[in-house]
Amino acid sequence: MRAKGHERMDEMKGAYYTKQYRNVFAECGHSQEEIDAKLKDAFHTVFYGAEGEKFYFEAGDDMGYFEDTGNFDARTEGMSYAMMMCVQMDMKNEFDRVWKWARTYMYMEDGYNKGYFAWSCQTNGTKNDRGPAPDGEEFFAMALFFASHRWGDGEGVFNYSQEAKNILSACIHNGEKEPGDPIMEPENYLIRFIPSRKFSDPSYHCPHFYELFAEWANEEDRDFWKKAAQASRDYLKKACHPETGLAAEYAYYDGKPYPEEQDVFGRHDWYYSDSYRVIANIGLDYEWFAPDDWHKENNNKVQKFFMETHRDEDFMTYEIDGTVLDQPALHPVAIIATNAQASLAADGPYAKECVERFWNTPLRTGERRYYDNCLYLFALLALSGNYRIW
Repeated sequence: MRAKGHERMDEMKGAYYTKQYRNVFAECGHSQEEIDAKLKDAFHTVFYGAEGEKFYFEAGDDMGYFEDTGNFDARTEGMSYAMMMCVQMDMKNEFDRVWKWARTYMYMEDGYNKGYFAWSCQTNGTKNDRGPAPDGEEFFAMALFFASHRWGDGEGVFNYSQEAKNILSACIHNGEKEPGDPIMEPENYLIRFIPSRKFSDPSYHCPHFYELFAEWANEEDRDFWKKAAQASRDYLKKACHPETGLAAEYAYYDGKPYPEEQDVFGRHDWYYSDSYRVIANIGLDYEWFAPDDWHKENNNKVQKFFMETHRDEDFMTYEIDGTVLDQPALHPVAIIATNAQASLAADGPYAKECVERFWNTPLRTGERRYYDNCLYLFALLALSGNYRIW
């Protein structure tokens, strides 16, 4: 994928150090005009497109939300994703609307999960549950820090940096002085699936975020986040299969797929919806920090799995060893998008082909469009050099 004028990140230290972000689409021969138009059109479709295409909705004069169109709710996953997308695209109005909706309806001021956000709400703001999904908290905090650095802090809930610090403090310290549980495991620095359960979700692991939290969180928490970054990188090496590179949706702290037997969470020991985000995160960690060559090796394996073994087949559900299960993938466009974003690290024979396949794939329409198109927009940002540290 080398192109004149576009150095590979493995020849540098990562964008955190160099302030240079790869434009992988340009490396593949696309013009900047084409790239800019594709990015602009996709964001317009998701935020302001037609019914059946958009999933951003304004609420009143100063709020807005992303709707999970397959489940008819608003989730911290999507709300925090929307904020990250908006800060990357300099969409402050939409960012503030989404943040105010989340802070108004999702935030838990008291109780066992004080300081966290209810993972699912009805679109009228009514909480469906009073438990958090920890990927929401980490994306909220990261987006808020970026907003602080890009636009400056405001007052109240728009004091972005203070709000981010408060979230991260809760993630570490909840349960120390009153009933509650931390999101981050105090014994091994790994993020929990939910605060009360001691196992993880590999797709929650964002060591590239933790590196930045180690600089911007409350002073007393910074060493924890630095250790969390290394712990997450070590964990992903255990959770990703040594031959296929695939990770399970949920996994124990030793990386073994969860559960050993069926339980209340159902089956999540396979490569299914949550799992697709793992290689995208690995790609972005490599783009920002280039910590080691394992990132390249793992993402090369995943691309090889899909391009050599399943190139011309419909996407299915898979065991992490590659065994095909008789269940179609719920989010096929998400697989295409994350296989492409994996090319931020991957340097094998399929890196360019995965990017081109994504380039030629349209946004998903219909009721299941929300999750696919969230990962689609992140891949567009990342592969165009616009998923940046602010």
